[in-house]
Amino acid sequence: MHLPLFIARRYLFAKKSHNVINIISAISAVGMAIGTAALIIILSIYNGFDELVKSTLSNVEPDILITPAKGKVFIPEGEAFDRIKANPMIGEYDLILQENVFVDYDGHQGIAKAKGVDRAFEEDSPLAGHITNGEFSLHKGQLPQMVVGAGLAYKMGMNPAFLASAELYFPIRDRNFSLANPAASIETVRMRPSGIFSVNQQIDDDLMIVPIEEMRKLLGYEEEVSGVEIRLAEGSTAKDIRSAIKHIQKELGPEFKVLDRFRQNPSLYKMMRYEKAAIFLILIFVIIIIALNIFGSITMLIIEKKDDIETYRSLGATDQMLRRTFTLEGWLISLLGLAAGLVIGIGFSLAQQHFGFIKMPGSFLVNAYPVILQWQDVLATIAGVALIGYLIALLPVRRNIR
Repeated sequence: MHLPLFIARRYLFAKKSHNVINIISAISAVGMAIGTAALIIILSIYNGFDELVKSTLSNVEPDILITPAKGKVFIPEGEAFDRIKANPMIGEYDLILQENVFVDYDGHQGIAKAKGVDRAFEEDSPLAGHITNGEFSLHKGQLPQMVVGAGLAYKMGMNPAFLASAELYFPIRDRNFSLANPAASIETVRMRPSGIFSVNQQIDDDLMIVPIEEMRKLLGYEEEVSGVEIRLAEGSTAKDIRSAIKHIQKELGPEFKVLDRFRQNPSLYKMMRYEKAAIFLILIFVIIIIALNIFGSITMLIIEKKDDIETYRSLGATDQMLRRTFTLEGWLISLLGLAAGLVIGIGFSLAQQHFGFIKMPGSFLVNAYPVILQWQDVLATIAGVALIGYLIALLPVRRNIR
């Protein structure tokens, strides 16, 4: 039998002469339970919103993006590109030509990110499911059309129901700008908006989708593209994406960059990671403050059990054994709170994840609060709370038993 643990358990559940010790211990355990449950639930909610953001971005950002290592454009031709396109893992293979352009629409001017896409993108675009006004159509007979983000449409006063067309301007390559005749130095294309999409504010505020042939005309290119967007076949995993990137990079060599979603938008994904780490540290700090109650509880218990301590010493107990006994007493309080918090936090998170009983207010992308329980978060919570409980319990013991 482990004697220090046996004595610690007896002290934990025994009635104290001062009832305040029991109250402080109970408050400590309840506080640790609430803190643990809150940590798991909040991290799970963050995971849910994190995944929601990634899923909305997937409607604009492909699984894999091929760009030139040097320069802005290239011509996607040759056996290597043919083999990539014919790979059975590839679900969608789309050519894009993207550039910032000046836009004039019915007296409103501004800068927008124009993304020229091919017919394959138009036919299978995931953006089609995010149209809030009009339709996702880039051609009406022989006439080109464009689809714009909701934020950009609001700033420019665009509406698919209006007959007005937008004019896109870009300086003509290899031609010096002429102050005497500025129009001769600028290429222009005209098209009307056919639809408005809404994904998230970062994308909606400046993005427009246009036919790639119009972008080539505007920029003065014939077959060049700024990138090749690849979406893997349905059911592909993160491991499949990594494998495909490695294969494509080997096929194309160092002249091209093959980017996953993280490398396409590194600042956003890094910010999301840092935010989660900050949330974890803030909640751990709150748990440390709650755990300080254990410090007071153990200090008062040691004072109350002075006679018992002297008796144990007369029976041959060492200071090390006594310190271990009272440390375990304090640690058991935090572990009880940890266990209760795990049950509450995991139970709530799984229930919300599978049944969605707490609904989102108003109109949103999802009906219920998105929650994803990740077991690495649970393990990190267990390790963090258990370590905090042990260290807090150790402090008064080392101070009062020497």
